[in-house]
Amino acid sequence: MKQPSWYYLLLLILSGEAVFILPFVLPRIFRPTVLEVFGLDNVDLGLCFTVYGIVAVPSYLLGGPLADKFPPRKLIAVALWMTAAGGLVFASLPSVGTLQFLYGYWGFTTIFLFWAPMIKATRVWGGDKAQGKAFGLLDGGRGLTGFLFGLLGIFVFSLFLGDAVAETSLVKRQFAFTYVLYASAVIIVLIGALVWLFMKAGTDEKEILLEKISISDIKAVLRLPSVWLLMVIILCAYVGYKITDIVSQYANEVMLYDQVAAARVGTFLQFLRPATGILVGLLVDRFKITFWLLLSLILCVFGGIFFASGVIGPNTTILFFISVILVALGVYASRALYFGVMREGKIPLVWTGTAVGLISLVGYTPDIFAGTAYGYLLDTYPGEQGHQYVFWMLTAFSAVGALASLVYYKMYAKD
Repeated sequence: MKQPSWYYLLLLILSGEAVFILPFVLPRIFRPTVLEVFGLDNVDLGLCFTVYGIVAVPSYLLGGPLADKFPPRKLIAVALWMTAAGGLVFASLPSVGTLQFLYGYWGFTTIFLFWAPMIKATRVWGGDKAQGKAFGLLDGGRGLTGFLFGLLGIFVFSLFLGDAVAETSLVKRQFAFTYVLYASAVIIVLIGALVWLFMKAGTDEKEILLEKISISDIKAVLRLPSVWLLMVIILCAYVGYKITDIVSQYANEVMLYDQVAAARVGTFLQFLRPATGILVGLLVDRFKITFWLLLSLILCVFGGIFFASGVIGPNTTILFFISVILVALGVYASRALYFGVMREGKIPLVWTGTAVGLISLVGYTPDIFAGTAYGYLLDTYPGEQGHQYVFWMLTAFSAVGALASLVYYKMYAKD
């Protein structure tokens, strides 16, 4: 099968992050602002993420087979447009109850129609010899897209507030943040249009689709050991990714940065994601991709220990940024790699959507519990102590993920 063009991958990258800008990227970068503007505490926001996860987890399973039956570009474009529509509700600064309903809606639009088609389209672009490049460039490019959205958001936000951020009223901060949301929604709609029109495979799309998905296909996928190991690996790595949501809050509450400076730390984290993904994409196919997945989770363990040990404080700026870099390298490298090992794990391309749905059913359950768990820890143990407990959580999950990655490496590296 002919490999699709580079602009196919570019549109895949743009859409791959744009769909998550509203529910996750902006709340990650502007977490202290979101808590204040919407009148939330950490548990309230965590419950929004929990509702998202409750809807998203079955959507992974039910939406997976769709990617094996319908062209990815059509599913992805519709998902983008539906997600952007939710941004209009977000910009109205709704109540907590409405916000939770909105996150449930996003759990459907960003997963049921989007997730498995994105993974399958990436495998198609990577072909037989460039899976590491495909998934590394995908996640690195998504990180760059998130970074640029973050810069745009900070520019729009600071444009309406000026330099004296701490002295502005809550109403003015709310006004400024709504413009960040409106600008993001418009861009997401435009990306959806480009995907629908131009993100076409370089060959007949029927070559990567099945006429129907049978129970025997699902059973065959479940008999693959790599599917079960990836469930554990992704679950553990994804907990680490979810916990990066609090880095900007850590900068605000422990390092004592103001809201704009804390948002800049969140944006710096977004910058590390494309740098890591692109580096992984360029290098990893020359080595064993399963080994680099194991190494990335080991980095998460060491980075988590630095934060959890309590050695970082307002007077240890350099150590703070070193720890941020360690965690970011581990988290983002693992994200770039864990679906890239599907080919080594002998998962057939034509079953990719079904396999991704089954793997994600377990692997992305942190969408249900992680936000509420670390929100509880931060609210119950205010200040540095709560943050330390959260990073011990990251360390423990990363260690389990590293162990599962070691088993995967030993099973498939020789092949």
